[in-house]
Amino acid sequence: MNGDRHHRSGRIDFAKVNAVAQSNSDAVVRALLPDGRREGAEWVARNPVRSDHRPGSFKVNLTTGKWADFSSGDRGGDLVSLVALIAALPQREAAIRLAETLGINPFEGGDR
Repeated sequence: MNGDRHHRSGRIDFAKVNAVAQSNSDAVVRALLPDGRREGAEWVARNPVRSDHRPGSFKVNLTTGKWADFSSGDRGGDLVSLVALIAALPQREAAIRLAETLGINPFEGGDR
């Protein structure tokens, strides 16, 4: 099946996936980190991949998509990397999963 071949070997359009995710950043981070809260332009939550007892040190900038855990030093530059962290996936698989959630084609040259 042609779609399966693209799923395995097609080039991911990370810029497109991140742009669409960024334009929906509030919904994306609410889904990924539901126990968090918005503080200005940031989403403040507990880090779900470590024993984090209260929100505060893990933040996602809703304008840029950059995120950081100021306790552990983990950080990333976009929402695909946040999905990769939370779901323990490689960047490619995280981009595909995020694109599927957003209802877009993650592959270069693919339709929206």
